[in-house]
Amino acid sequence: MAPDISREPSAQTEPSIQPEPTVPLITDRLRLRHYRPTDVEPLLTYYGDPGVARLLLDEPWDRDKAEQEVTRRSGKLHITAEGFSIALVVEHEGNVIGDIALWATDATLSLGEIGWVFHPDAGGRGFATEAARAVLELAFGHYRMHRVKAQLDARNTASARMCERLGMTREAHLRKDWFSKGEWTDTLVYGLLATER
Repeated sequence: MAPDISREPSAQTEPSIQPEPTVPLITDRLRLRHYRPTDVEPLLTYYGDPGVARLLLDEPWDRDKAEQEVTRRSGKLHITAEGFSIALVVEHEGNVIGDIALWATDATLSLGEIGWVFHPDAGGRGFATEAARAVLELAFGHYRMHRVKAQLDARNTASARMCERLGMTREAHLRKDWFSKGEWTDTLVYGLLATER
């Protein structure tokens, strides 16, 4: 006889759909806004850089890829279902320095994932951390998420340090679990609970 491995139903079974958030998000130094067609050029300057792309899933972008991605991401305005996201461009003093996104990973919209990419020239000044704090506040304060995770290539030590600055806990080091650009790579998983912020 097989053991009973059924679980009690979760306390939250229906999605908690919130109103569309107010964008742009404004921090002390940054403006996080929706994508627009003029973002192709500035995003291409860092997504087209082989040094940046080395730790990302995509190969370096060309112009066609940049145009496709800007068009695709322009439609990511609000989280209303599993897999839906809000994608934002990060500006400092009117210049695009990076981008960041938040998406729901479960049907109740209580679990999320965050991801970011920043221009190397913007490194070392805390811009990515500042932007991520604003998006985590959106996740927990506006969308009322219970947990947000970040997954990254284990070689990406800058992003790992940033996760730690954000108060995220390193929950896993998955060894050689992702085949990317001709090699098996390790993945780090960080998590943050609403009660920990």
